[in-house]
Amino acid sequence: MTDSAIISKIWNLANVLRDDGVSYGDYLEQITYLLFLKMADELNKPPYNKGLEFPRLKDVEGKEIKDGEFCEWETLSAKRGAELESFYNQLLRSLSTEKGILGQIFTKSQNKIQDPAKLSRVINMIDKEQWSMMGADIKGRIYEGLLEKNAEDTKSGAGQYFTPRPLIKTMVKCVQPKPLKTVADPACGTGGFFLASYDWIADNHNLDREEKEFLKNKTFHGNEIVANTRRLCLMNMYLHNIGEIAGESYISPNDALVADDGNRFDYVLTNPPFGKKSSYTVTNEAGEAQKENISYNRQDFWETTSNKQLNFLQHIKTMLKITGKAAVVLPDNVLFEGGAGEEVRKQLMKTTDLHTILRLPTGVFYANGVKANVLFFDNKAASKEAHTKEIWFYDYRTNIHHTLKKKPMTASDLEEFVKLYNPENRHKRTETWSEQNPDGRWRKFTYEEILERDKTNLDIFWLRDKSLTDLDNLPDPDVLAGEIIENLESGLQSFKDLMETVNGKSVE
Repeated sequence: MTDSAIISKIWNLANVLRDDGVSYGDYLEQITYLLFLKMADELNKPPYNKGLEFPRLKDVEGKEIKDGEFCEWETLSAKRGAELESFYNQLLRSLSTEKGILGQIFTKSQNKIQDPAKLSRVINMIDKEQWSMMGADIKGRIYEGLLEKNAEDTKSGAGQYFTPRPLIKTMVKCVQPKPLKTVADPACGTGGFFLASYDWIADNHNLDREEKEFLKNKTFHGNEIVANTRRLCLMNMYLHNIGEIAGESYISPNDALVADDGNRFDYVLTNPPFGKKSSYTVTNEAGEAQKENISYNRQDFWETTSNKQLNFLQHIKTMLKITGKAAVVLPDNVLFEGGAGEEVRKQLMKTTDLHTILRLPTGVFYANGVKANVLFFDNKAASKEAHTKEIWFYDYRTNIHHTLKKKPMTASDLEEFVKLYNPENRHKRTETWSEQNPDGRWRKFTYEEILERDKTNLDIFWLRDKSLTDLDNLPDPDVLAGEIIENLESGLQSFKDLMETVNGKSVE
């Protein structure tokens, strides 16, 4: 059966379960638990004979029950009816207390398929395939297909943890990570940057034994505070042949912004979560939900602020080795916000070589109302002189129209940017903009020109918006409607942020 046929089969069953109130996200979780158990069972049999050990069922105190049944696939798949439901619930609870990747996969796990007959159908569907015999590329495509379908379910909010893969691949193609180097993502979501980096390194280098082992077990390091998303990331990576089923987790559940853990990396590729403020919700004396902003007081930060995006940018600078490189997706406010934003931009240009900014259009992300950019910068040793000499901008926003379903952005749409970026030697670049060609999308500004701008503003445009002058060549009505919705939602979110800042109350 082809991978597309397997994806279709899995999601047809998802539609059946939706009638029982099981969301796409809940269904994907159950697939993850069961797929993990099935693959572990396959690896314990010839020709693999891994000898992976699973515990017996545990009591409420987390202690194994003497003579209890083992938490493994063969025991689970043999059960039916109420006995299946009971055993599955106990299995999930028992495995959640294990160490390493096993425990991380099953952290806070719950059975969301309450009908034992339908749970049995899912188990049988997974049981019919030999997952360990499939190539990592096939398994990876299947699971990535499931993650993308889940991200499309906008009501779940899963889209904020899924960065469009064409954008990720473009960023990796520009950075070009090398073997025996480390790659980090402090907000790794479902692991897209890790997988694209893995593929780039494997496809573009003839790896020796040491390099292959390093790529599999030592290259990637991440943080993901949402347990469900971290679980999907670990499973996604494992299906792509990254990590060992009985090994230690390389994805930390800790909030990356709380402290500097001292680790330094060669590359940081990331798309920090959308939402301007770092906050948590409390209940005040009147019984109302109230948001408390979080300001991370860190000695290594240039500015103390509750702006989540600025905090991530400062943290990424700390994470990099002296020779480290970063590519980061950030919203527009990071480019123009005053106060802490201005100081962070100045310090970033001074202490790193902020050499490239890719301006992205709306209609690219699964979370609505997002206007974003990719900042590329190289870390440098301390110096009295600013390391940034000039910043190259590629405007892929003005007069560009994308929608997620009818006209999604593809990797080919960004091929011109990669060519102009010139990853083989980015010091040899040629502008496409000039006084004679004002429609060129590729233009550089010197460090001095940037400093002269109000608040060191990096929110730079120079192309004419043709929709304002050429009424005969407007985009399709659905594209226009999508852009209007994006702008309204972006404005609404800004108003919510302002209200929460003013009165502290959560605005839904």
